[in-house]
Amino acid sequence: MSQTIQVLKVIEPDILETVFAIRREVFVIEQNCPPELEWEYEDEAIHFLATVNNEPAGAARWRKTEIGYKLERFAVLKKFRGSGIGHELIKAVLADLPPEAFYIYLHAQVQAIPFYEKLGFTKIGNEFEEAGILHYKMIKNSI
Repeated sequence: MSQTIQVLKVIEPDILETVFAIRREVFVIEQNCPPELEWEYEDEAIHFLATVNNEPAGAARWRKTEIGYKLERFAVLKKFRGSGIGHELIKAVLADLPPEAFYIYLHAQVQAIPFYEKLGFTKIGNEFEEAGILHYKMIKNSI
């Protein structure tokens, strides 16, 4: 059976709840992140929902910060991992950034670094801990 992956920008409150439920499952339940660290900047972020055959599968967001544009909260439900959803989320989020997006970065969990490197991100700086998980800052290479 073929899979149809769609990524949609989300503003509707009921669909945002689905985005938050995916993040809760991945970050709070699965990775044991403190909930109070997971829920921040929600009102200023632009949120995305990935579906597979209309079933919620992944989520992500971006927001403008003082130093540039930060890609955040990439979460794919366990049963959908390895099926290209993360790649589609990255593509959709990058395509949605404004033309003046001059500095694009993210904080990658250590195990996700090879994934982001394949998509044109470069690791910079030292390893650091965020929400009890080891990360590296990564920046998007210029095209």
